[in-house]
Amino acid sequence: MTSPDPVHPLAWLEPHAARRRAQGLRRELRPRTPDEPLLDLAGNDYLGLACDPRVVEGGVRALRTWGAGSTGSRLVSGTTALHAELEAELAAFCGTESALVFSSGYAANLGVVTALSGRDTLVVSDAANHASLVDASRLSRAHVEIVPHDDPEAVDAVLAARTQQRAIVVTESVNSVDGGLAPLARLHEVCRRRGALLVVDEAHGIGVVGPGGRGLLADAGLAGADDVVVTATLSKSLGSQGGAVLGPAAVTAHLVDTARTFIFDTGLAPSAVGAARAALDVLRAEPDRPAAVLRVAAALADAAGVPAPPSAVVAVVLGEPDVAVAAARRCAERGLRVGCFRPPSVPEGTSRLRLTARATITDAQLAHVRAVLADVLAPVTA
Repeated sequence: MTSPDPVHPLAWLEPHAARRRAQGLRRELRPRTPDEPLLDLAGNDYLGLACDPRVVEGGVRALRTWGAGSTGSRLVSGTTALHAELEAELAAFCGTESALVFSSGYAANLGVVTALSGRDTLVVSDAANHASLVDASRLSRAHVEIVPHDDPEAVDAVLAARTQQRAIVVTESVNSVDGGLAPLARLHEVCRRRGALLVVDEAHGIGVVGPGGRGLLADAGLAGADDVVVTATLSKSLGSQGGAVLGPAAVTAHLVDTARTFIFDTGLAPSAVGAARAALDVLRAEPDRPAAVLRVAAALADAAGVPAPPSAVVAVVLGEPDVAVAAARRCAERGLRVGCFRPPSVPEGTSRLRLTARATITDAQLAHVRAVLADVLAPVTA
């Protein structure tokens, strides 16, 4: 008796893709060109530094000096003098004892949460945390509790009932989807009272909120606290690429020994390090840029008919995925590139346009945005 032909091991992919298409959840890559005419309201270049000549020159100078790649992991050959200089400058800017640069913000979050936890640890994660923090919690081998978004009382209740020896509370300072600010002072008070470490992802905070763009922790008076660890990215306000963990020197020393995304990953390319250092120089020299971001964000929110955010992120909730996709497409046809967030990035029924402010957007460009959004949103928000 002959056995039936085996099913191809990838045969399941097409039915899954068809289901996503029917739900309006199929994604596509849309390559940009250098001369693209669309006004970008989707990227995270909040300070407008990605193409700033000073930042570009910082990257080019590092490229010419050190070459195209770092040549190895940070513990082998991938640490240059530039990396050490950037780490010292980031720590000084954010008011922490030390900093450690990773190849991305995602890698920084995975590295810090997994290295500081384990089977004897409770990880308390905000329900709205970024996927990198969700994945870090899953990989930590710790007991994980998900708490409602921005709810210090729920955090307190979970910490009070814990049986684990150690506890870590992880949250974003600025929510990456709705632009809201976490109640960091209250969260820190709960963590300190319950003996828990607070890990704060400042990816969307650095460069936008706090004194001189130093982040929400600095705004809350918690910069440099010895029971707080910060993660950050170099790819948003600093217009480059890479990530960092900032905090007590004992923490970064521990990460050098134990964080797998640091030990086994190739070091950040020197050009990205040089560009990030130049961007930090610009931010220090031009401390009014963060305020300009917030002014633009308020103007974008007004044009979209939603409340002004306390950050660079403006959320325009439209409901179903197909409605949001169609609105984003109409914006592109009128010259605006906007973000379109659908499940699983946001909860069911809350698909949205995500507009991001940039310090360098002009009044004339804002007038164009207002006209386009009035036309695009009127049919779906009436």
